[in-house]
Amino acid sequence: MGAVPVSAPGGTATPLRIVARVHAMPPEHNAGAEHMLVSMLRPLVERGHDVTVWLSRYGRLVEPYEYRGIPVVPLEARLDFPTAVRRADVLVSHLECVPSTAALARGYGKPLVVICHNTHRPTFRDAAAGDTALAVYNSRWMAREAELFFAEYPKSIRPASSLIVRPPVFAGEYAARPGKAITLVNCNAEKGGRVLEKLAWRMPEQKFLAVRGAYGEQILPDLSNVEVVEHVRGEDMRAKVYARTKVLLMPSSYESWGRAGVEALASGIPVVAHPTPGLCESLGEAGVFVDRNDVDGYEAVLRKLLQPAEYRLASKRAKARSAELDPGAELDAWCDAVEDLPR
Repeated sequence: MGAVPVSAPGGTATPLRIVARVHAMPPEHNAGAEHMLVSMLRPLVERGHDVTVWLSRYGRLVEPYEYRGIPVVPLEARLDFPTAVRRADVLVSHLECVPSTAALARGYGKPLVVICHNTHRPTFRDAAAGDTALAVYNSRWMAREAELFFAEYPKSIRPASSLIVRPPVFAGEYAARPGKAITLVNCNAEKGGRVLEKLAWRMPEQKFLAVRGAYGEQILPDLSNVEVVEHVRGEDMRAKVYARTKVLLMPSSYESWGRAGVEALASGIPVVAHPTPGLCESLGEAGVFVDRNDVDGYEAVLRKLLQPAEYRLASKRAKARSAELDPGAELDAWCDAVEDLPR
């Protein structure tokens, strides 16, 4: 495995057995939550820990495989997951697998780490339903929302500790020379598929890329200026998406953070986004914010950005924000927190 691009201290004297239980993983399932998990597990592997991911849903893959240095065990492999849990030092989970993993953690007396990817009530409820040793929030605003939840439900069992780890993006793995297209990644309605469709009708002279997403019904316009890009693996996003993109669209109705936007910033690609709290935090001053219902506004902003002088300024802001979001320090803190969990 190549070196993970994060500065890692010496780590613990004894490697930990870390077992993650999640519903799906790349390369079969490529979504922001899964790539955040991968980016957080890689430095643990780099520190010498024994990390394994076990899947809870059936998929196309049958045999165990390795993804970016992380062993992954498909449900179809029918291997002995309870034994893996019994031998583990730490359990990690997210999304739909938290309740069942929490039950196993209680049953076997293992510390549980819950990674929270959104502010929906079930996320906080599940993290508070058992003896969660560490809750990881993917943004400052999510941490504030968690505090509001615990204030509203004071009898909830608060996680023993918490940490903010913004979805780690190693800029060098995504940086490319920007292309010429206006791009939307994941074209379901909530991510802005209809906005892309309307803009493509209004700007027939402009090339658009519609990248098929990992979930949701996809809105893929049948227009001569729209190229549909099939579902792309995370490690291929630089070559297949960002190297062909001039401006990224993120007219999402909800984003807890917005990993694709941060990936685009690494190439100096401006991001035009709906001002969700997550996108406002992640993109910062580099973001160009327009309400998702204001298609006129999106068109006007895009036409302005496509002017060379405006584009240079926006691209400079994008690269500056990318540098500010270097994940090294947060990943060091994350690894330290896992290593310090009581066992």
